[in-house]
Amino acid sequence: MYSHPQHGGGEEVKELRRQAGAWLKNRRTEVGLTQRALAEAVGLEYYTMVSMIEAGRGRIPPDSYLAWAAALQMQAAEFVRTLMQFYDPITHSILFGDAGTTSPASDGEKAAPKFRVV
Repeated sequence: MYSHPQHGGGEEVKELRRQAGAWLKNRRTEVGLTQRALAEAVGLEYYTMVSMIEAGRGRIPPDSYLAWAAALQMQAAEFVRTLMQFYDPITHSILFGDAGTTSPASDGEKAAPKFRVV
């Protein structure tokens, strides 16, 4: 069963966080930042927190989205919209009407049907 990605941990949540981490790492390297430089830019005391987030073992707290967006040279809305695909895909799909997106389902369970918000 799908659980809210911000609460708890099934395998689906872990996979979504790994995907988010891969996206963040790719963006960080695109803009030429080291983990240490990114940590400093977003106000983290330890750069290892960036490493943990990129590995999918943590998530960016919403109160620091603006700092992360600025450090990664993105518009805040686009940063949050992209991150939400991984952190809360069902809400993302409802808000943005992703064509071709289904809600995550566990093994043996059918995914929710595709839908579009109009």
